[in-house]
Amino acid sequence: MTVHSSGVSATASFAVTTHSTEQTRDFAATLAGVAAAGDRIALVGPLGAGKTQFAKGFAVGLAVGEVVNSPSFTLMAEYAGRLPLFHQDLYRLTGAEEALAGGLVDERQEDGVTLIEWGERLPDRLDTQRLVVRIEVGVDDQRTITVEARQANHERYLVAARAWASR
Repeated sequence: MTVHSSGVSATASFAVTTHSTEQTRDFAATLAGVAAAGDRIALVGPLGAGKTQFAKGFAVGLAVGEVVNSPSFTLMAEYAGRLPLFHQDLYRLTGAEEALAGGLVDERQEDGVTLIEWGERLPDRLDTQRLVVRIEVGVDDQRTITVEARQANHERYLVAARAWASR
């Protein structure tokens, strides 16, 4: 694994490079260990980057007993775990209005964690409190995963990412 770190303006970030699907899932499970009710996490990356694999690992970290799959056709799936997991996929949406009209942001999510695949399709101005996880594709199964903390309460995710990288 390779580690990258930076603190830029109001956004602090930490990046790791994973070399397998299993490492990507393990990293996500570690981040889930510090998840709190009300967290919203935007997963950003190209098609095939591993956003759903990240979600699967995150679900394991929340002790979700069900298999997590991409909710592309249902827009949002809900799973029971240590905290409820709301797994959204905005790939098929044409804009923010469609996301809001489809009920993808509601008060139930305050009690759980929301993972949003294709989170860049919901503008920052409509979801200002989210943590951003960027996944870049490398060679073979290599992924560079950057955790961007835009709020002070997201620092715990950076701490967890650093702890994972130092094992």
